[in-house]
Amino acid sequence: MKQKTIAVLGAGMMGQAILKGLIATGHPKRLLRATTRTKSAGAQLSKSLGVSVSTDTIAAVSGAGIVVLALKPMTLPHVLAELADAKALRKGTILISIAAGVTTGSIGEIVGDYVPVVRAMPNTPCSIGRGMTVLSRGRSAGESHVAMARKIFEPLGRILELEEKHMNTVTGLSASGPAFVYVIIEALADGAVARGLPRGTAIEMAAQMVYGAASMVLETGRHPAALKDDVTTPAGCTIAGILALEDGRIRSVLSRAVEVASVRAGELGKREKTESDS
Repeated sequence: MKQKTIAVLGAGMMGQAILKGLIATGHPKRLLRATTRTKSAGAQLSKSLGVSVSTDTIAAVSGAGIVVLALKPMTLPHVLAELADAKALRKGTILISIAAGVTTGSIGEIVGDYVPVVRAMPNTPCSIGRGMTVLSRGRSAGESHVAMARKIFEPLGRILELEEKHMNTVTGLSASGPAFVYVIIEALADGAVARGLPRGTAIEMAAQMVYGAASMVLETGRHPAALKDDVTTPAGCTIAGILALEDGRIRSVLSRAVEVASVRAGELGKREKTESDS
């Protein structure tokens, strides 16, 4: 792995998180490359990370053993077509795409089915090493290719591998989910502010409470309902609060949020394909 040249196309938030993770694990900086949309952004990132960053996609990919496509779904087809036309992908190069809604099959249609493609869906907490990444292999990708993808995302948090049919739902739950939780944290803090707590204190307490509760689920392996019952004493304040949440249909609202976000993820892939065909 540490002998491979890795190109990260699209050094935005997630692209930078991947680069920093690789650097933290000791991957040689001379074997890391990245691209940005503007030269100024590239120069700034190159200075801060100490890796080669440019706006030249073909140059970045040249000779790379692994290419991470950290691009927006609508940008991806054009970049892939550019790589295919230039024959920039050498035999054995692994493509890892984090573009929401874009299938491994649609990528293969552009670059050729001989190129192994692994689809990955990380989330923004990856930027602090506490993220969740789900991997899905394309039909030309084998165990060794998935193992390479795992090594790239392991510094960023937990990893699962699922069939590609689940990836839109993964996007709706894991990738969009942090935003839903931020809304919940803000709302919980608002309730405390209404009762007189300072805003900063309320946000800190709410965030730490959510962090602790999530850690309980992951570290104990117990079902959330069982952990909820531990807190819910008869005629107590917790059950009173839970009933207020149920009055607001919180379960169905949160479930629907994941469902709607998942459907939209699938639409992104269809829109990308339609625009590339036009």
